[in-house]
Amino acid sequence: MKSLFDDQAYSEIKKRLNALNVESKRKWGRMDVGQMLYHCQQPLNISLGKSNIKKQFFPLAFLFKKSLYNDKPWRQNLPTAKTFKITETKDFDPEKIALEKLIDEFQRKKNETQWEPHPLFGKFTPQQWGQMQYKHLDHHLKQFGA
Repeated sequence: MKSLFDDQAYSEIKKRLNALNVESKRKWGRMDVGQMLYHCQQPLNISLGKSNIKKQFFPLAFLFKKSLYNDKPWRQNLPTAKTFKITETKDFDPEKIALEKLIDEFQRKKNETQWEPHPLFGKFTPQQWGQMQYKHLDHHLKQFGA
């Protein structure tokens, strides 16, 4: 599995992100491209300790945790956790800039060895954090043909 901590995967994600524009259409799902860009910021905010999501008990977390960072692609139209559903209008340009900044900030932490636990899934290794962030971004960039 690729990791956002790998320079090549990081460059690939940035290139694909820059292939999007305000007219990019989704292949599946309900979010438009601005909403997707905002949605993709949320997991990065969690990993960077910038989220206000409180620790929650998720009894089936162990069943889903490995799917967050393994090699198996996520299927289209997976249900989105209520916390991460974006229904309000989001403007493309500011959301793209904000996402780029978070991707850059996350990638600069590639040598960090200590990460805060995820509020739903608990501890991840640095490798798993990088893989999870890559996988999420890859999924949504594919959603918009990038």
